[in-house]
Amino acid sequence: MAETDTLPVIATRREEATGFFQKLVSKGLGWARKNSLYQYPFVTACCGIEYMSVMSARYDIARFGAEVPRFSPRQADLLLVVGTINCKQAPILRRIYEQMADPKWVIAYGVCASSGGFYDNYATVQGIDRIIPVDIYIPGCPPRPEQVIDGLMLLQQKIQDQHHKLIDRLPEPELERGR
Repeated sequence: MAETDTLPVIATRREEATGFFQKLVSKGLGWARKNSLYQYPFVTACCGIEYMSVMSARYDIARFGAEVPRFSPRQADLLLVVGTINCKQAPILRRIYEQMADPKWVIAYGVCASSGGFYDNYATVQGIDRIIPVDIYIPGCPPRPEQVIDGLMLLQQKIQDQHHKLIDRLPEPELERGR
């Protein structure tokens, strides 16, 4: 028998290592973030009509905290890519994603944004996940409003289950070199 077999093992999990206050604040942050989604709609094709129907009073997307679209990426934390993305639009989409503040989430709305749809040619991006990371894919051509609400609820659950950091490590200041 080796010496390492008799040593006591102490295993800690992230949930067990966090304190009560940190868990409580993390839950509160998760609840606040999931119920205040500021969306930026990047609408390029026919799925935009279904997007407008989801935003109507009939489906009441306000109960999910995502009713007001923001048309500036600096004010949004949810990027809705609605429709076909061609190769000329790819750098624009990437720049919009980079301008959004953290934390940020992305929903690929419709089959064209998810996989290129029936446009299997050189000019169409075959899924926006080749450009930016995607959190939720909503299938359909165009997707029904109920599917969009289900995708939004999945995103809210994902946001709620994230582990939120209370304090990030600040970079250490560089020491001034002698002159």
